[in-house]
Amino acid sequence: MRITEVVVTKLHSKRQRAIRNGLYTYSESGSALVRVRTDDGVEGIGWANGHSGAHHVIYEAARALAPHAVGLDAVDTECLWERMFQPKLFGRRGLTLRAMAAIDNAMWDAAGKSLGLPLYKMLGGFRRRVPAYIAGGYYMEDKGLDGLAEEMRAKVAIGAKYVKMKIGGAPMREDAERVRVVREAVGEDIEVMVDANNAYSPLEAIRIARLLEPYRPYWFEEPVHAEDYEGLAKVRAGTSIPIATGENEYTRYGFRDLIACGGADFLQADATVMGGITEWRHVASLASAHRLPMAPHGSALLHVHLVAGVSNGLIVESGMPDLKDRAKGMFLESLTLDSDGLMTAPDKPGIGVTLNEEWVQAHTVE
Repeated sequence: MRITEVVVTKLHSKRQRAIRNGLYTYSESGSALVRVRTDDGVEGIGWANGHSGAHHVIYEAARALAPHAVGLDAVDTECLWERMFQPKLFGRRGLTLRAMAAIDNAMWDAAGKSLGLPLYKMLGGFRRRVPAYIAGGYYMEDKGLDGLAEEMRAKVAIGAKYVKMKIGGAPMREDAERVRVVREAVGEDIEVMVDANNAYSPLEAIRIARLLEPYRPYWFEEPVHAEDYEGLAKVRAGTSIPIATGENEYTRYGFRDLIACGGADFLQADATVMGGITEWRHVASLASAHRLPMAPHGSALLHVHLVAGVSNGLIVESGMPDLKDRAKGMFLESLTLDSDGLMTAPDKPGIGVTLNEEWVQAHTVE
């Protein structure tokens, strides 16, 4: 199962409706799709996403890094990662880590297919069914409070026991009212997460947290700038709401420093962002030593395996059921919640996804 070829494709798509969070508006997005092919006829799939033109950089980086995988066995992921991670040239932080992740994850997919094992089993097989939350609650034109409440009730109706909404893109008291409306809409037995996408200063984050505390958020996600470890620790000390962060953190070294600051209760390491499954495993082990749970950001099709595979896997993020998610077009498979609000890791070898080749062809750009 030696890698003979790595093919990188650049994809671009537009959303039917623009969505807005605390800092950014997304009307379109792109991806770098990586396929690693082996001498035993297996094709492994990996991908990394980028907004506002970032996918162009990810694509070029993945093309430059691809030769490092050729000639390796599909299981040689540690070797691949050390070949690619050369901080003077590639890696450390930023978009090249996403390119590395796409190649690394494709290697894991190929290894699982060659061995006949699903990814969660390769990672330890701690369990197969895991909790999941449905993210949404974006700012959208004409949604209003009634529309927000209706959206969240719809998520609960399809089985969600946890829902997430955006804050940070409106005045604080307006956002507090939005959270109040969501709490009333879903009831006391459903957990509500709030996500600021780094919109606040530490003092602002503490102020909004105190306004939100009566509504018992399950967590307050990314309250401050991703590089502001000291500010993050101040926010955690200034509120009773647990803090979730890490979707914009990179490598075991970044998470080492994030943990050391004492500002996080949940780590949201994204294996399509921070370097891939190989590096995610290192972070999960480091987090386990500090009794911190892993709650990865994004890409449920991938992260359901990671959360299921390790003992400190907590919960998976799932996309919005009321919008056509771009990733759902890329793959033929989708994941749903059962009556207990749990998601089941696929038992097919590797990641367990099949490319929608028609969609890929339609969205491929030069």
